[in-house]
Amino acid sequence: MNFNEYIYDWNGTTGPEIPPGRKVALADETLRDGLQNPSVIDPSIEDKLKILHLMEALGIEAVDVGLPGAGPRAFADTLRLTQEIVSARMHIRPYAAARTHEHDIRPVAEISQKAGIAVEAAMFLGSSPIRRLAEDWTVDHLVSLTEKAVDFAVREKLPAMYVTEDTIRTDPETVKKLYGTAIAHGASAIVLCDTVGHATPRGAFNLVQFAVREVVEPSGRKVRVDWHGHNDRGLAVANSIGAILGGADQVHGAANSLGERVGNTAIELMLVNLRLMGVIDRDLSRLHEYCDTVARATGTTIPPNYPVVGRDAFRTATGVHAAAIVKAYRKHDAMLADSVYSGVPAHLFGMDQVIEIGPMSGRSNVSFWLEKHGLAASDAVVDRILAAAKQSDRVLTNEEIVALARE
Repeated sequence: MNFNEYIYDWNGTTGPEIPPGRKVALADETLRDGLQNPSVIDPSIEDKLKILHLMEALGIEAVDVGLPGAGPRAFADTLRLTQEIVSARMHIRPYAAARTHEHDIRPVAEISQKAGIAVEAAMFLGSSPIRRLAEDWTVDHLVSLTEKAVDFAVREKLPAMYVTEDTIRTDPETVKKLYGTAIAHGASAIVLCDTVGHATPRGAFNLVQFAVREVVEPSGRKVRVDWHGHNDRGLAVANSIGAILGGADQVHGAANSLGERVGNTAIELMLVNLRLMGVIDRDLSRLHEYCDTVARATGTTIPPNYPVVGRDAFRTATGVHAAAIVKAYRKHDAMLADSVYSGVPAHLFGMDQVIEIGPMSGRSNVSFWLEKHGLAASDAVVDRILAAAKQSDRVLTNEEIVALARE
């Protein structure tokens, strides 16, 4: 059955937001920027390798393998991850972070040579007027750093990714000057950053469109445009979509929105939204496994109400909602059950709708739960369980329901 005829979609009344055929890539920052969150544990290399393989399984196009200039352990882990990409013949592209300084770029070159694969050097420096004020920097100083760093990366035969921090709060003249310099010296990718989570979707769109029209197109060179956003205002996913609409070729994110302060763009939610918007079409059934693996490896938790991968994302105990889902199941139509009370079809992401029993539940909750668990759903049993649920201040546990059913 085609459910499109049963859903009026205001999102696309004048055509899809992102035109069909548009290619958008994702770059995963979990193993570098994600680990800059002060509450995380730096995972073991074994856990990092598991996470890397899950990125590959989800079709994520690029991965930040680390900041090798940060120290011996960072170098060793970055090298091991890069070697795994080679030995496992993965499709995911490695890149590594570095300050715009030879001291940081040289380890990236060493890793590239030892692993036998091109590792993109993501060279970053602050650019906004407020940062320049704090650091007593001039634009000419930043231009000089840019020239030396990009030149060195090119000499070392590294793909050069040039990144300015806090681009969203940087004046147009400086944006043009810094990125124009980087491209002129051989940068093959530029990254526009919302480092402090200041942007709105319109701001992300405006900045990317400006960079495409005023910097990249006049250069006459093939340069990839990336967007890297943070979530301080809770707008990171929306901003990333705005950046794509503005012309970004690749957007960055991290699992479970990990990263500095409140974190990066949630890459799992970018996968979900790009899938639902028709931009990508791939198997995302291991999405929950990916997010859960990252949470366990970093010592963090996924909130119960977190979209798609949170424990409650596809659970309901509310009678009216459950009744509609149950009626859909009674029609033997899993897709209808997945869609009638959910804007995200659970099955696309390896999950199912779950009916629970609590104080807001109705008889249909109880009957359906008992059937799903192979227990008799007589009127007396349903009445007994429903009465207990109405007296409870929470959802009943499976053990409590089974005990009530067997009284």
